[in-house]
Amino acid sequence: MNQARHRGAVHGPTHLFRHVVAGPVLPVLIVLVVILVDLAGGAGMIWLPLLAAGPALAASTNEPRGVLCIGLFAALLGGLLGIRDGVPAHELMAVLSALAAVTLASGLASALRGRRERVLAAVRSVAEAAQHALLKPVPEIVGPFQTAVRYSAAAAEARIGGDLYALVDTPYGVRLIVGDVRGKGLPAVSTAALVLGVFREAAYDEPDLLTVVDRIERSLARNLGADDFVTAVVAGHPRAGQLEVVNCGHAPPLLVRSASAAVTAVESSRPAPPLGLRALTDETPSLQVLPFADGDQLLLYTDGVTEARDHGRAFYPLAEGLARHVSDAPARTLDALHDELLAHVGGRLHDDAALLLIRKPAAVGPGIPQPAPSELLLDDQAI
Repeated sequence: MNQARHRGAVHGPTHLFRHVVAGPVLPVLIVLVVILVDLAGGAGMIWLPLLAAGPALAASTNEPRGVLCIGLFAALLGGLLGIRDGVPAHELMAVLSALAAVTLASGLASALRGRRERVLAAVRSVAEAAQHALLKPVPEIVGPFQTAVRYSAAAAEARIGGDLYALVDTPYGVRLIVGDVRGKGLPAVSTAALVLGVFREAAYDEPDLLTVVDRIERSLARNLGADDFVTAVVAGHPRAGQLEVVNCGHAPPLLVRSASAAVTAVESSRPAPPLGLRALTDETPSLQVLPFADGDQLLLYTDGVTEARDHGRAFYPLAEGLARHVSDAPARTLDALHDELLAHVGGRLHDDAALLLIRKPAAVGPGIPQPAPSELLLDDQAI
């Protein structure tokens, strides 16, 4: 959808401007402007040193060969213009020597830039491989549910990070988790991968959802530092018409009833600490059982959504936004929420934000294939 939305802009004025700036057109234009100004003013030496701006600018966008070509082009025109204006030979040689020095330095800068870009491309390819290993596309149908996911990274180049979620279709029904790891960077990615790995195995092995949460807790207790933790909501669909929810210090999911389209927060009846901190308190997670009829929807999210602020420092009202945009198509609902969220913050988030929406359709057609289980680990894509 996003690709289709932007396809029409590819050949528009913005694309043309980027092509002009990124190619040799702009440096050549600068050289020609200097020449034309000199011809119009007849000032000779006053303008000729500005020819060095051409190869200097080309270093930021062109390969070394292109920089040298623009430098030679500027030197040729500068030499002809200097001879035409009667510039003394020693002065003209000084200008051309300076132009040659700038061209060579710019060519070296271009070569170094190209090397850095190749290294960055290699790093990005590794990140892409890690993303494909840890992230899998969410099918539109998982078990009896319609599903959709949207994620926005705070960093423009982010691929994976500490926001996590997963959906698995198990012998005990569909189970899902949404969580947020304390911290950022590679340690957060490592912890998120650990949580997803344990959840995936336990979701298949354990008939009781609380036991799934216990296994994640024990694993984190062995592997996390004293100050590390993971907030998470784990949910399951053990039988028709029911949802089980376990909240471990996470933001409450939002439930949308089909009958009234009312949005209500699923507050935990007995708050539990985040995963990894149970040893510091006597509280243990509790299992909430919710009626979940045909047409009902459940939205899980991370705090990057609800803590997103506009220029007036006002938080994004997620429940109100969901009430405005809820529809029978989870993907369309999340597209609208995601666009409104970005508009609220002015186009860029300061924290990773994840949204996961499931809906129980009234009926599933007999020809719809059942997809394979999918797991997702996020960091800051965009969507």
